[in-house]
Amino acid sequence: MTGLLDGIRVLDLTTMGTGPYATQMLAEYGAEIIKLEAPDGDPIRNVGPARHAKMSSMFLTIGAGKRSLSLDLRTPEARPVFERLVSRADVVIHNMRDPAARKLGLSFEALQAINPRVVLCAILGFDRGGPYSDLPAYDDLIQGLVALPDLIHRSGGETQYVPLAMADRITGLFAAKAVLAAVVAQLRSGKAQSVVVPMFEALAGFVLGDHLYGRTFVPPEGEMGYPRHLNPYRRPYRTTDGYIGVLPYTDRQWHTLFQIIGEPELGEDPRYAKLYERNANIATLYEIVGRHITTRSTEAWLAEFAAADIPAMRTNTLESLIDDPHIKAVDLVREENHPTEGRILRIRGAVRWEGEAETAPPMAPRLGEHGLEVLREAGIDEADINDLVQAGILRLPTESGPGTSGASSNDV
Repeated sequence: MTGLLDGIRVLDLTTMGTGPYATQMLAEYGAEIIKLEAPDGDPIRNVGPARHAKMSSMFLTIGAGKRSLSLDLRTPEARPVFERLVSRADVVIHNMRDPAARKLGLSFEALQAINPRVVLCAILGFDRGGPYSDLPAYDDLIQGLVALPDLIHRSGGETQYVPLAMADRITGLFAAKAVLAAVVAQLRSGKAQSVVVPMFEALAGFVLGDHLYGRTFVPPEGEMGYPRHLNPYRRPYRTTDGYIGVLPYTDRQWHTLFQIIGEPELGEDPRYAKLYERNANIATLYEIVGRHITTRSTEAWLAEFAAADIPAMRTNTLESLIDDPHIKAVDLVREENHPTEGRILRIRGAVRWEGEAETAPPMAPRLGEHGLEVLREAGIDEADINDLVQAGILRLPTESGPGTSGASSNDV
Protein backbone atom coordinates (compact mmCIF):
# COMPACT_ATOMS: atom_id res chain seq x y z
CA MET A 1 0.00 0.00 0.00
CA THR A 2 1.13 3.55 -0.71
CA GLY A 3 -1.22 5.33 1.67
CA LEU A 4 -4.09 5.04 4.11
CA LEU A 5 -6.62 5.58 1.30
CA ASP A 6 -4.90 3.35 -1.26
CA GLY A 7 -7.54 2.05 -3.67
CA ILE A 8 -10.00 4.93 -3.15
CA ARG A 9 -10.61 6.82 -6.40
CA VAL A 10 -11.88 10.41 -6.22
CA LEU A 11 -13.34 12.28 -9.20
CA ASP A 12 -12.55 15.88 -8.30
CA LEU A 13 -14.50 18.67 -10.01
CA THR A 14 -13.59 21.35 -7.47
CA THR A 15 -11.88 24.65 -8.23
CA MET A 16 -10.02 27.45 -6.46
CA GLY A 17 -9.33 26.91 -2.73
CA THR A 18 -11.88 25.00 -0.68
CA GLY A 19 -12.37 21.81 -2.67
CA PRO A 20 -8.81 21.54 -3.99
CA TYR A 21 -7.52 21.82 -0.42
CA ALA A 22 -9.81 18.96 0.62
CA THR A 23 -8.62 16.75 -2.24
CA GLN A 24 -5.01 17.74 -1.60
CA MET A 25 -5.36 16.16 1.84
CA LEU A 26 -7.08 13.08 0.44
CA ALA A 27 -4.17 12.72 -2.00
CA GLU A 28 -1.72 12.99 0.89
CA TYR A 29 -3.57 10.09 2.54
CA GLY A 30 -3.07 7.98 -0.58
CA ALA A 31 -6.32 8.39 -2.53
CA GLU A 32 -6.20 8.54 -6.32
CA ILE A 33 -7.42 12.00 -7.32
CA ILE A 34 -8.59 12.54 -10.90
CA LYS A 35 -8.87 16.29 -11.26
CA LEU A 36 -11.50 16.91 -13.93
CA GLU A 37 -10.91 20.43 -15.26
CA ALA A 38 -12.61 22.70 -17.77
CA PRO A 39 -10.68 23.45 -20.97
CA ASP A 40 -9.17 26.59 -19.41
CA GLY A 41 -8.26 24.74 -16.24
CA ASP A 42 -8.86 25.48 -12.59
CA PRO A 43 -8.51 29.26 -12.03
CA ILE A 44 -6.15 28.51 -9.12
CA ARG A 45 -3.58 27.66 -11.81
CA ASN A 46 -3.33 31.42 -12.48
CA VAL A 47 -2.93 32.69 -8.89
CA GLY A 48 0.60 33.69 -7.98
CA PRO A 49 3.94 33.83 -9.78
CA ALA A 50 4.61 31.19 -12.42
CA ARG A 51 7.42 30.01 -14.68
CA HIS A 52 4.99 28.55 -17.20
CA ALA A 53 1.34 29.26 -17.99
CA LYS A 54 -1.20 27.64 -15.67
CA MET A 55 1.48 26.36 -13.27
CA SER A 56 1.32 29.03 -10.58
CA SER A 57 2.89 28.87 -7.15
CA MET A 58 -0.49 28.26 -5.52
CA PHE A 59 -1.31 25.39 -7.86
CA LEU A 60 2.05 23.70 -7.36
CA THR A 61 1.06 23.13 -3.73
CA ILE A 62 -2.69 22.59 -3.88
CA GLY A 63 -2.53 20.55 -7.09
CA ALA A 64 0.05 18.04 -5.88
CA GLY A 65 -0.91 14.37 -5.88
CA LYS A 66 -3.56 14.74 -8.58
CA ARG A 67 -3.99 13.54 -12.16
CA SER A 68 -5.35 16.17 -14.53
CA LEU A 69 -8.03 15.45 -17.13
CA SER A 70 -9.33 18.45 -19.11
CA LEU A 71 -12.78 17.71 -20.53
CA ASP A 72 -15.54 20.10 -21.60
CA LEU A 73 -18.55 18.78 -19.70
CA ARG A 74 -20.83 21.33 -21.33
CA THR A 75 -20.84 19.28 -24.54
CA PRO A 76 -23.13 16.27 -25.05
CA GLU A 77 -20.19 14.25 -26.44
CA ALA A 78 -18.47 14.44 -23.06
CA ARG A 79 -21.40 12.96 -21.16
CA PRO A 80 -20.71 9.26 -21.89
CA VAL A 81 -17.08 9.76 -20.86
CA PHE A 82 -18.12 11.50 -17.67
CA GLU A 83 -20.55 8.70 -16.83
CA ARG A 84 -17.81 6.13 -17.38
CA LEU A 85 -15.58 8.03 -14.95
CA VAL A 86 -18.37 8.25 -12.37
CA SER A 87 -19.04 4.52 -12.68
CA ARG A 88 -15.41 3.82 -11.68
CA ALA A 89 -15.18 6.41 -8.88
CA ASP A 90 -15.61 5.85 -5.18
CA VAL A 91 -16.11 9.57 -4.53
CA VAL A 92 -17.32 12.52 -6.60
CA ILE A 93 -16.67 15.96 -5.11
CA HIS A 94 -17.55 19.42 -6.40
CA ASN A 95 -17.99 22.98 -5.10
CA MET A 96 -20.58 24.28 -7.55
CA ARG A 97 -23.81 25.97 -6.62
CA ASP A 98 -26.81 23.66 -6.94
CA PRO A 99 -28.20 25.11 -10.21
CA ALA A 100 -24.84 24.71 -11.98
CA ALA A 101 -24.35 21.22 -10.55
CA ARG A 102 -27.80 20.10 -11.69
CA LYS A 103 -27.14 21.49 -15.17
CA LEU A 104 -24.06 19.25 -15.44
CA GLY A 105 -25.88 16.22 -14.07
CA LEU A 106 -24.16 16.28 -10.70
CA SER A 107 -27.20 15.78 -8.48
CA PHE A 108 -27.04 12.87 -6.08
CA GLU A 109 -29.92 11.16 -7.87
CA ALA A 110 -28.21 11.41 -11.26
CA LEU A 111 -24.87 10.13 -9.96
CA GLN A 112 -26.48 7.33 -7.96
CA ALA A 113 -28.24 6.13 -11.13
CA ILE A 114 -24.80 5.77 -12.74
CA ASN A 115 -23.00 4.33 -9.70
CA PRO A 116 -25.20 2.93 -6.91
CA ARG A 117 -22.24 2.90 -4.50
CA VAL A 118 -20.98 6.43 -5.11
CA VAL A 119 -20.14 8.95 -2.39
CA LEU A 120 -21.04 12.53 -3.35
CA CYS A 121 -19.57 15.50 -1.49
CA ALA A 122 -21.10 18.86 -2.44
CA ILE A 123 -19.26 21.86 -1.01
CA LEU A 124 -21.67 24.78 -0.99
CA GLY A 125 -21.44 28.37 0.09
CA PHE A 126 -24.59 28.06 2.17
CA ASP A 127 -26.75 25.15 3.24
CA ARG A 128 -29.94 24.46 1.34
CA GLY A 129 -33.20 25.95 2.57
CA GLY A 130 -32.01 29.44 3.53
CA PRO A 131 -32.18 32.84 1.82
CA TYR A 132 -28.49 32.65 0.81
CA SER A 133 -28.65 29.12 -0.60
CA ASP A 134 -27.96 29.90 -4.25
CA LEU A 135 -25.68 32.90 -3.74
CA PRO A 136 -21.96 32.84 -4.63
CA ALA A 137 -19.55 32.44 -1.72
CA TYR A 138 -15.86 33.31 -1.52
CA ASP A 139 -13.42 33.41 1.35
CA ASP A 140 -13.67 37.17 2.01
CA LEU A 141 -17.47 37.11 1.94
CA ILE A 142 -17.66 34.23 4.40
CA GLN A 143 -15.07 35.81 6.70
CA GLY A 144 -17.25 38.90 6.86
CA LEU A 145 -20.47 36.96 7.43
CA VAL A 146 -19.01 35.03 10.38
CA ALA A 147 -17.73 38.25 12.01
CA LEU A 148 -13.98 37.65 11.71
CA PRO A 149 -13.35 41.33 10.83
CA ASP A 150 -15.52 42.31 13.81
CA LEU A 151 -13.44 40.09 16.10
CA ILE A 152 -10.24 41.75 14.88
CA HIS A 153 -11.81 45.18 15.50
CA ARG A 154 -13.01 44.21 18.99
CA SER A 155 -9.51 43.06 19.89
CA GLY A 156 -8.02 46.43 18.99
CA GLY A 157 -7.30 46.17 15.27
CA GLU A 158 -8.82 47.50 12.10
CA THR A 159 -11.99 45.94 10.72
CA GLN A 160 -10.24 43.69 8.22
CA TYR A 161 -10.06 40.13 6.94
CA VAL A 162 -7.67 37.55 8.32
CA PRO A 163 -4.72 37.56 5.84
CA LEU A 164 -5.21 33.90 5.00
CA ALA A 165 -7.81 31.98 2.98
CA MET A 166 -9.14 30.81 6.32
CA ALA A 167 -12.74 30.14 5.27
CA ASP A 168 -11.59 28.14 2.24
CA ARG A 169 -9.11 26.03 4.16
CA ILE A 170 -11.28 25.38 7.21
CA THR A 171 -14.15 24.33 4.97
CA GLY A 172 -11.71 22.12 3.07
CA LEU A 173 -10.88 20.38 6.35
CA PHE A 174 -14.61 19.82 6.97
CA ALA A 175 -15.00 18.44 3.44
CA ALA A 176 -12.10 16.00 3.72
CA LYS A 177 -13.48 14.78 7.05
CA ALA A 178 -16.98 14.44 5.58
CA VAL A 179 -15.67 12.40 2.64
CA LEU A 180 -13.83 10.03 4.97
CA ALA A 181 -16.92 9.55 7.15
CA ALA A 182 -19.11 8.96 4.09
CA VAL A 183 -16.65 6.42 2.65
CA VAL A 184 -16.74 4.50 5.94
CA ALA A 185 -20.57 4.57 5.89
CA GLN A 186 -20.61 3.39 2.28
CA LEU A 187 -18.21 0.54 2.98
CA ARG A 188 -20.31 -0.61 5.93
CA SER A 189 -23.71 -0.28 4.27
CA GLY A 190 -22.91 -0.82 0.59
CA LYS A 191 -25.17 2.15 -0.17
CA ALA A 192 -24.45 5.44 -1.88
CA GLN A 193 -23.89 8.41 0.41
CA SER A 194 -24.33 12.14 -0.03
CA VAL A 195 -22.76 14.78 2.23
CA VAL A 196 -23.19 18.55 2.01
CA VAL A 197 -20.46 20.84 3.39
CA PRO A 198 -21.59 24.51 3.54
CA MET A 199 -18.91 27.15 4.08
CA PHE A 200 -21.03 29.61 6.06
CA GLU A 201 -22.30 27.06 8.53
CA ALA A 202 -18.86 25.47 8.94
CA LEU A 203 -17.23 28.81 9.76
CA ALA A 204 -20.14 30.09 11.85
CA GLY A 205 -19.88 27.06 14.13
CA PHE A 206 -16.12 27.51 14.23
CA VAL A 207 -16.47 31.12 15.46
CA LEU A 208 -19.43 30.64 17.76
CA GLY A 209 -17.81 27.67 19.49
CA ASP A 210 -15.52 30.21 21.19
CA HIS A 211 -17.55 33.38 21.10
CA LEU A 212 -21.16 32.42 21.87
CA TYR A 213 -19.93 32.62 25.47
CA GLY A 214 -22.57 34.20 27.77
CA ARG A 215 -25.27 33.86 25.11
CA THR A 216 -24.97 30.08 25.41
CA PHE A 217 -27.60 30.30 28.13
CA VAL A 218 -31.25 31.27 27.75
CA PRO A 219 -31.71 33.87 29.13
CA PRO A 220 -28.09 35.02 28.61
CA GLU A 221 -25.56 34.84 31.43
CA GLY A 222 -23.36 37.49 29.84
CA GLU A 223 -22.30 39.02 26.55
CA MET A 224 -20.99 37.31 23.44
CA GLY A 225 -17.22 37.16 22.93
CA TYR A 226 -14.50 35.25 24.79
CA PRO A 227 -12.69 38.04 26.73
CA ARG A 228 -9.24 36.45 26.63
CA HIS A 229 -9.36 36.17 22.85
CA LEU A 230 -10.64 39.72 22.47
CA ASN A 231 -8.12 41.25 24.84
CA PRO A 232 -6.04 43.80 22.85
CA TYR A 233 -2.94 42.70 24.78
CA ARG A 234 -3.33 39.09 23.60
CA ARG A 235 -0.54 39.31 21.09
CA PRO A 236 3.14 38.45 20.84
CA TYR A 237 5.27 40.28 23.37
CA ARG A 238 7.99 42.58 22.03
CA THR A 239 11.50 41.77 23.23
CA THR A 240 14.62 43.88 22.66
CA ASP A 241 15.21 42.08 19.33
CA GLY A 242 11.95 40.50 18.21
CA TYR A 243 8.74 38.96 19.54
CA ILE A 244 7.80 35.92 21.61
CA GLY A 245 4.62 34.17 22.62
CA VAL A 246 4.28 33.32 26.32
CA LEU A 247 1.31 31.34 27.65
CA PRO A 248 1.49 30.19 31.27
CA TYR A 249 -1.70 28.25 31.95
CA THR A 250 -1.64 26.63 35.37
CA ASP A 251 -1.51 28.46 38.69
CA ARG A 252 2.02 27.16 39.23
CA GLN A 253 3.19 28.48 35.85
CA TRP A 254 1.71 31.91 36.48
CA HIS A 255 3.21 32.13 39.96
CA THR A 256 6.61 31.11 38.56
CA LEU A 257 6.29 33.78 35.88
CA PHE A 258 5.56 36.39 38.55
CA GLN A 259 8.79 35.37 40.28
CA ILE A 260 10.79 35.59 37.06
CA ILE A 261 9.57 39.09 36.17
CA GLY A 262 10.28 40.29 39.70
CA GLU A 263 6.69 40.74 40.86
CA PRO A 264 6.04 37.74 43.16
CA GLU A 265 3.35 39.68 45.00
CA LEU A 266 1.06 39.28 41.97
CA GLY A 267 0.66 35.65 43.00
CA GLU A 268 -0.99 36.82 46.20
CA ASP A 269 -3.18 39.39 44.50
CA PRO A 270 -6.76 38.03 44.46
CA ARG A 271 -7.17 39.34 40.90
CA TYR A 272 -4.44 37.03 39.58
CA ALA A 273 -4.06 34.13 42.02
CA LYS A 274 -6.57 31.73 40.44
CA LEU A 275 -7.75 30.91 36.91
CA TYR A 276 -11.25 32.40 37.05
CA GLU A 277 -10.03 35.69 38.53
CA ARG A 278 -7.11 35.87 36.08
CA ASN A 279 -9.48 35.49 33.13
CA ALA A 280 -11.64 38.30 34.52
CA ASN A 281 -8.58 40.57 34.73
CA ILE A 282 -6.58 39.21 31.83
CA ALA A 283 -6.19 42.53 29.99
CA THR A 284 -4.29 44.22 32.84
CA LEU A 285 -2.29 41.05 33.48
CA TYR A 286 -1.12 40.79 29.86
CA GLU A 287 -0.19 44.46 29.94
CA ILE A 288 1.94 43.97 33.08
CA VAL A 289 3.75 40.98 31.59
CA GLY A 290 4.31 42.82 28.32
CA ARG A 291 6.09 45.70 30.04
CA HIS A 292 8.63 43.29 31.55
CA ILE A 293 9.21 41.27 28.37
CA THR A 294 10.45 44.37 26.54
CA THR A 295 13.55 44.52 28.77
CA ARG A 296 15.43 41.46 27.50
CA SER A 297 16.26 39.59 24.30
CA THR A 298 14.22 36.80 22.77
CA GLU A 299 16.86 34.15 23.48
CA ALA A 300 17.30 35.27 27.09
CA TRP A 301 13.59 34.99 27.81
CA LEU A 302 13.20 31.68 25.98
CA ALA A 303 16.06 30.15 27.94
CA GLU A 304 14.65 31.28 31.27
CA PHE A 305 11.10 30.21 30.47
CA ALA A 306 12.29 26.81 29.23
CA ALA A 307 14.20 26.25 32.49
CA ALA A 308 11.04 27.13 34.45
CA ASP A 309 8.76 24.97 32.23
CA ILE A 310 6.67 27.95 31.15
CA PRO A 311 5.27 27.58 27.61
CA ALA A 312 6.97 30.12 25.35
CA MET A 313 8.07 30.24 21.70
CA ARG A 314 9.62 32.75 19.36
CA THR A 315 7.31 34.52 16.92
CA ASN A 316 8.35 33.81 13.33
CA THR A 317 8.06 35.99 10.25
CA LEU A 318 6.93 34.36 7.01
CA GLU A 319 10.57 34.20 5.95
CA SER A 320 11.86 32.70 9.21
CA LEU A 321 9.00 30.16 9.29
CA ILE A 322 10.41 28.12 6.41
CA ASP A 323 13.85 28.25 8.06
CA ASP A 324 12.56 27.29 11.51
CA PRO A 325 14.87 24.62 12.97
CA HIS A 326 11.99 22.27 13.75
CA ILE A 327 10.53 22.64 10.25
CA LYS A 328 13.94 21.75 8.84
CA ALA A 329 14.50 18.83 11.23
CA VAL A 330 11.20 17.13 10.30
CA ASP A 331 11.66 17.98 6.59
CA LEU A 332 8.26 19.67 6.27
CA VAL A 333 9.44 22.04 3.53
CA ARG A 334 11.89 20.53 1.09
CA GLU A 335 13.55 21.42 -2.19
CA GLU A 336 12.58 19.13 -5.05
CA ASN A 337 12.71 19.00 -8.84
CA HIS A 338 9.39 19.45 -10.63
CA PRO A 339 9.36 17.81 -14.10
CA THR A 340 8.46 21.06 -15.88
CA GLU A 341 8.85 23.84 -13.31
CA GLY A 342 12.38 23.13 -12.07
CA ARG A 343 13.48 23.49 -8.46
CA ILE A 344 10.60 24.30 -6.10
CA LEU A 345 9.89 24.26 -2.39
CA ARG A 346 7.39 21.55 -1.59
CA ILE A 347 5.35 21.20 1.62
CA ARG A 348 4.77 17.61 2.68
CA GLY A 349 1.54 16.57 4.40
CA ALA A 350 1.50 17.09 8.15
CA VAL A 351 -0.05 13.67 8.83
CA ARG A 352 2.38 10.76 8.83
CA TRP A 353 1.46 7.08 8.58
CA GLU A 354 3.72 5.48 11.16
CA GLY A 355 5.17 2.07 10.39
CA GLU A 356 5.11 2.63 6.64
CA ALA A 357 7.74 4.15 4.38
CA GLU A 358 6.72 7.60 3.22
CA THR A 359 5.57 7.83 -0.40
CA ALA A 360 5.28 11.43 -1.52
CA PRO A 361 2.31 12.19 -3.79
CA PRO A 362 3.23 13.06 -7.39
CA MET A 363 3.99 16.65 -8.32
CA ALA A 364 1.23 19.00 -9.50
CA PRO A 365 0.29 18.16 -13.10
CA ARG A 366 0.12 20.23 -16.25
CA LEU A 367 -3.41 20.92 -17.49
CA GLY A 368 -4.72 17.72 -19.09
CA GLU A 369 -1.46 15.87 -18.47
CA HIS A 370 -3.15 12.56 -17.65
CA GLY A 371 -6.10 12.77 -20.04
CA LEU A 372 -5.05 9.96 -22.36
CA GLU A 373 -4.12 7.48 -19.64
CA VAL A 374 -7.23 8.20 -17.54
CA LEU A 375 -9.56 7.64 -20.50
CA ARG A 376 -7.70 4.53 -21.60
CA GLU A 377 -7.95 3.12 -18.08
CA ALA A 378 -11.69 3.85 -18.19
CA GLY A 379 -12.01 1.76 -21.35
CA ILE A 380 -12.60 4.58 -23.83
CA ASP A 381 -11.33 3.40 -27.21
CA GLU A 382 -8.69 5.25 -29.21
CA ALA A 383 -11.03 6.34 -31.98
CA ASP A 384 -13.41 7.99 -29.50
CA ILE A 385 -10.50 9.64 -27.72
CA ASN A 386 -9.21 11.02 -31.02
CA ASP A 387 -12.67 12.35 -31.88
CA LEU A 388 -12.83 14.16 -28.53
CA VAL A 389 -9.41 15.71 -29.15
CA GLN A 390 -10.29 16.78 -32.69
CA ALA A 391 -13.54 18.35 -31.47
CA GLY A 392 -11.68 20.32 -28.77
CA ILE A 393 -13.63 18.54 -26.01
CA LEU A 394 -10.59 16.75 -24.57
CA ARG A 395 -7.61 19.03 -24.02
CA LEU A 396 -4.16 17.52 -23.98
CA PRO A 397 -1.06 19.39 -22.77
CA THR A 398 1.06 21.30 -25.20
CA GLU A 399 4.68 22.22 -24.88
CA SER A 400 4.76 25.12 -22.45
CA GLY A 401 7.12 28.04 -22.78
CA PRO A 402 8.42 30.49 -20.26
CA GLY A 403 5.71 32.53 -18.60
CA THR A 404 5.37 35.56 -16.42
CA SER A 405 3.35 36.04 -13.29
CA GLY A 406 -0.01 34.33 -13.49
CA ALA A 407 -1.52 36.49 -10.74
CA SER A 408 -5.28 36.75 -10.94
CA SER A 409 -7.80 39.06 -9.36
CA ASN A 410 -9.62 35.99 -8.04
CA ASP A 411 -9.39 35.47 -4.29
CA VAL A 412 -8.49 32.03 -2.98
